[in-house]
Amino acid sequence: MKIVDFSETNSVVGKYIAEMRDVNIQNDRMRFRKNIERIGRIMAYEISKELQYEKVDVTTPLGVAECRVPSEKLVAAAILRAALPLHQGVIDVFDEAENAFVSAYRKYDEYFNFDIHIEYIASPTLDGKVLLLCDPMLATGGSMQLAYEALLTKGTPAKLHVLSVIASREALEYLEEKLPEDTTLWVGAVDSYLNQHKYIVPGLGDAGDLAFGEKE
Repeated sequence: MKIVDFSETNSVVGKYIAEMRDVNIQNDRMRFRKNIERIGRIMAYEISKELQYEKVDVTTPLGVAECRVPSEKLVAAAILRAALPLHQGVIDVFDEAENAFVSAYRKYDEYFNFDIHIEYIASPTLDGKVLLLCDPMLATGGSMQLAYEALLTKGTPAKLHVLSVIASREALEYLEEKLPEDTTLWVGAVDSYLNQHKYIVPGLGDAGDLAFGEKE
């Protein structure tokens, strides 16, 4: 698995992540969502450099121009609900992409142990297409693995790109074994470890709650 870590180079992504982590800024939900969307756009632009292209002739008012456009079919997928802003950023760039949605959530017991459950999936056929699978937080990697396996019921993509804002090292090691070898994982930052409740440290908290409000 190829890992592209945006924190290893200087870019505006670092500013967006700093604001998302900041407890003094996090209560601005619109700003939190917009920063995730911006990161999605930047990652989509970088992914665009790795797609296959074809030449097409475009008629202008003054003649014919030869242009290069992507030749592959794309599917942008969001793991509900936290990935919706990241997914929005992706389709802002790839506006002709098809879309897929899959739920993955932690179901806790009284001892704060949890299993990950998949309850909903809506997707076009994935056969031969490039799948852009979005989840802003990769803690254990379990939700990403199960979501990808659920999507495989809709076909086998030609290529998988995983997009995340923050991942733990544990998740990266786990997914390296569970996802296809030629997967590219795009991540804004990699954090050190998980706490006893399997939350990323230092992380930023629950991305879904910060974007959309706390759950009951």
